Amino acid sequence: MRFRRVEYPVTTADTVTDPAAPSLPWWNRRGTWATGWLLAALWAAAFPVVSSLDTHRLWGTSAALGYAAAAAVSYGLPGPRARRAAVALALAGAVVVPLLFLVLTGRAQSEVDVIERSGRLLLEQGTPYLPHPRKVTDYTPYLPAMALLGIPKALVGDHGWAARLLGDARIWCAAVFLLCLHSARLTLRRPRSAATLTGPRARLPYGTAVAALIASPVVALPLCVSGVDLPLTGLCCLALAMAARGRPAAAGLTLAVVCSLKWTAWPAIAVVVLLLGHVAGRRAALRCAGTAVAGATLLILPSAVLSPGAMIQQVLAFPTGRGDLPTPAASPLPGRLLADLGPAGWYAAVGLLICGALAVAASLVHRPPAHLRAAADRLSIGLLVAFTLAPAGRFGYLALPLVLMGWARLADPREPVPSLTVRGARPERAAPAVPARRTYAATAFRTGGE
Repeated sequence: MRFRRVEYPVTTADTVTDPAAPSLPWWNRRGTWATGWLLAALWAAAFPVVSSLDTHRLWGTSAALGYAAAAAVSYGLPGPRARRAAVALALAGAVVVPLLFLVLTGRAQSEVDVIERSGRLLLEQGTPYLPHPRKVTDYTPYLPAMALLGIPKALVGDHGWAARLLGDARIWCAAVFLLCLHSARLTLRRPRSAATLTGPRARLPYGTAVAALIASPVVALPLCVSGVDLPLTGLCCLALAMAARGRPAAAGLTLAVVCSLKWTAWPAIAVVVLLLGHVAGRRAALRCAGTAVAGATLLILPSAVLSPGAMIQQVLAFPTGRGDLPTPAASPLPGRLLADLGPAGWYAAVGLLICGALAVAASLVHRPPAHLRAAADRLSIGLLVAFTLAPAGRFGYLALPLVLMGWARLADPREPVPSLTVRGARPERAAPAVPARRTYAATAFRTGGE
C-alpha cells in the first residue's frame, strides 16, 4: 500500500459569483468620487476669477476648498466611511460655511431682497407687487405664493444674528426644498417585505446620494446665493412622487403650490397628470388636474384682482424681455441671442419656443410617461427647451431640470445593478460558484499496482 498526495480544489467563502463582473460598481470606486469632487473644485475655483458678483466669489473660494478636501479624502481613504466623510467635507465647504457667512453678513443676490420685500408687501397691501416700479430690483417676476417665503423676514426683522437666520428667505427656500425631498422619499419608500436581493444593498445609499447632490455645485451655489428655484424643484419632485404612487389629491395640491410660485412650473401639470393617468386611471388624472387648477387659481387670483396691471407687467412682460426695463437674465443662450437681433429675432425666438413646446407635448400624447423616471426626464426636457429658447434666460435656470433628472435616478433606479448578498436573505437561484485560487491538500489512499 502506497500513499499518494492529491490536491483537489475546494470551494470556500471566497468564491465569486461572476468572474467577468467588476469588483465594484462605477459609483462605488474611489477614482470616480475623487474625480467628481476634483472637477467640482475646479468649477468652483473659477468663480473668484471670472465672476463679478461678490456672493459668487465668496462661494467659489469656500466651495473649492471643501471640494478639494473631499477629493483628497475620497482617493486617500478606502471604504464607505471615506465616502461619507468626503460628502460631509463637501457639504461643509460648499453649503454650510458660505451660507452661514452670507446670511449673517447680509449678502445675497437681488432675488432674496425681492422675495423678502414681496412678503412685506403681501402683509401690508395684500399683493406682492409694487404699483410703479422704477428700477430693475423693484420688479417681482414671481407669482404670489413666492412671497410667502419672505413673510418670516417681515415678522422677525433684521436685528441680531438669530433674526437674520430665521428671517432670511434662503433659509426657508432650502427648508422647503429639503422637506419636499424627504417627503418624496417617504412617499416612494417600498415596504420592507418588497425589498429584493439586489435592492437597497446593491446601490448607493439614498441618503449619501442626495447629500452628494445637495453638495454639488448645481444645488450648492443657488442654495447659498439666491435659493429662489429650490422650492420649485423640491415641489416638482414631490408632485412626481405622489403621482407615481397614485395619490391624485396630494399631487394636485402640490402642483397648485408649485404653479403659484413661478409660471415656469406650469408644464409640470401635464407631465404629472399623464403619469397619474397611467398609474391610477383617467378619473384620478382628472381629479389631480382639477385640484391643481383650482388650487393655483385660489392662490393667484387675489393678487391678480388687486394689481392686474402690475402683475402682467412684472410676471409676464418683464421676464420675457418685453417690459419697460431690460431683464438682467441675459445669458448667451440661443433664445436670448435671437432676441438681441431686434423685434424679428424676438418673434423668431418665441416661434421656436412654441415649436419646441408643441414637440414635447406631442411626445407626451404619443407616449405618456409610465413611471417616475420617465416623467422626470420628460419634464426636464421640456424645461431645457423652454429655458434654452426663451428670449431671456440664465444658465442658472438649467439647474432645475438637471436636479430633476439626477434625483429621479436616485429615487427610482432602473438600471441593472450588481448582485450582492443580503444578510439573512436566501436567493431564489444561486449562481454557479467559481473556485477560488486557494486549494486544500487532501491525502488519498491508493491500493493496487500503482
